Amino acid sequence: MDAHEELETGYKNASHLHEDRLINATIGKITHGIAPLTIFSAFLDWGMHMLKSPGKRQELTEDAFRKYLDLMFYSSKCLMNPKQEYCIEPKPHDNRFKAEEWNTWPYNIVQQSFLLQEDWIKGALTGVRGVTKHHSDVAAFTARQIWDVYSPTNYIWSNPVVLKEIMKTGGMNLVKGWQNLLEDMERSYRGQPPVGTEKFVVGETIAITPGKVVYRNYLMELIQYSPQTKTVHPEPILIVPAWIMKYYVLDLSPENSLVKYLVSNGYTVFMISWRNLKAKDRDVRMLDYRERGLMAALDTIKHICKGQEIHGVGYCLGGTLLSIGAAHMARDNINCLKTITMLAAQVDFEEAGELTLFIDENQVTFLEDIMWEQGVLDNKQLAGAFQILRSNDLIWSHMINNYLLGQREQQYDLMAWNADTTRLPYKMHSQYLRQLFLDNDLAEGRYPVGDRPVVLSDITTPIFCVATQTDHISPWRSVFKLHLLTNSGLTFLLTTGGHNAGIISIPNQKRSYQVDTKHHDAPYVDPNQWIEETPVKQGSWWPEWLKWLDQHSGDKVAPPPMGFKGKKKLADAPGTYVLEK
Repeated sequence: MDAHEELETGYKNASHLHEDRLINATIGKITHGIAPLTIFSAFLDWGMHMLKSPGKRQELTEDAFRKYLDLMFYSSKCLMNPKQEYCIEPKPHDNRFKAEEWNTWPYNIVQQSFLLQEDWIKGALTGVRGVTKHHSDVAAFTARQIWDVYSPTNYIWSNPVVLKEIMKTGGMNLVKGWQNLLEDMERSYRGQPPVGTEKFVVGETIAITPGKVVYRNYLMELIQYSPQTKTVHPEPILIVPAWIMKYYVLDLSPENSLVKYLVSNGYTVFMISWRNLKAKDRDVRMLDYRERGLMAALDTIKHICKGQEIHGVGYCLGGTLLSIGAAHMARDNINCLKTITMLAAQVDFEEAGELTLFIDENQVTFLEDIMWEQGVLDNKQLAGAFQILRSNDLIWSHMINNYLLGQREQQYDLMAWNADTTRLPYKMHSQYLRQLFLDNDLAEGRYPVGDRPVVLSDITTPIFCVATQTDHISPWRSVFKLHLLTNSGLTFLLTTGGHNAGIISIPNQKRSYQVDTKHHDAPYVDPNQWIEETPVKQGSWWPEWLKWLDQHSGDKVAPPPMGFKGKKKLADAPGTYVLEK
């Protein structure tokens, strides 16, 4: 923060600001980056409005009594026949009670009791008149995280699957689980990756599509992949991955590598590999990622490919960066992009899923102070935030399988990549949280590039936008808002799966998708109508995208040279930056 920014905060003395920041940073180490005041404010808002809402309290009392009667009637029927129709069904995404053992007495009553109480708590914390939606959502989310701790699945004596395993193994599953716990604690202390990920080695078993590093600066390496066909489409592809994680999620094992799929189908592919920045890089900005990353890569590719227009592909935060760059180039009449493909990427952050629950002024300030003290947002802090969003799948189920059942989960390449986390520099992440998440400047036409803001409606380049149905980072309805913000012809595709697994959708995989194209002069269709009216297609979305790319590409020609003519290549793919810890 410069002197001008410090004065704007109301501090006359910078040292006083530093004192306050150190306090926040210290508290943040204890609370794992969660601002206590955000949670306190949410429950205070809820509690004060609940006190003056006797009607809501009466409604909750009546609901509790109805649920109690439902459970009593259900329990009575189960004494005669355990297989009764449930009082309440688990949510479709709730896999905790899917085992057949939970349908047997008395565990069916235990799980029904838990789910009824969970539903009552949700009803108590939502729908209170006068409470802001943000506070209501924060309170409900926090309560759910606390209540999940007491799920009967998490305890030996109330989990029939664990009890059955104890009877089967004579308790050896608990002995093995204790050994697993000690091993995981040791690995965590030593900074080692999870058990089973050793066989996935970058450059040896994953990220092995042949290529060369053809350009490098302090922020990124640009990889050009070797052609695998005699001829290629003249328009190259530039993939801009997110710098929150390593780039090779799009070049995992050969059988599920998006890069290999593209080069095998006659495309010249370039990939940005971002550097894993350290505390000394604290002042790297969003501006640097655009200029030293995206624009530097585009300039290099134009030189290598003799001025050909480029298919730009952006994944997650890389897609947001690509959209900013595309809007900037459209504003300044820079003709560079032939098409734009957005993979699970948002440009409007007003409804960006549960990540926005803790993105308010208080929480952003809290995170800024933590990053200010550290210089970066540490990889463990970042991974912890994503785990909390899916605690049942990523925390509790892991503990049950590994420590109560004593069963090691089979690791695969995507899980190994997920454990290879990165750090985010203080200045960039602060700008990202404030300008995009908190203030939504890009969607509302206030995001500055140079001395003027850029607007997405300036973009006229054809767009292919991919969203995934169960994405907890970029919810598909949030991604769908791109329809409202651009004047381009827009092909929108919704596929099954989540933020990562839905994008890694190899052909012949058991998946499905919906796809439709909106022309620039067509009327708007809202997402609910879109998903009801758009037919479902079976299979991977990759061939659908490839067909769209082919339609926007020229006839095949001889491949371009690898890198700058006559200049020595910097390294073989996957390069050096991806190996930095």
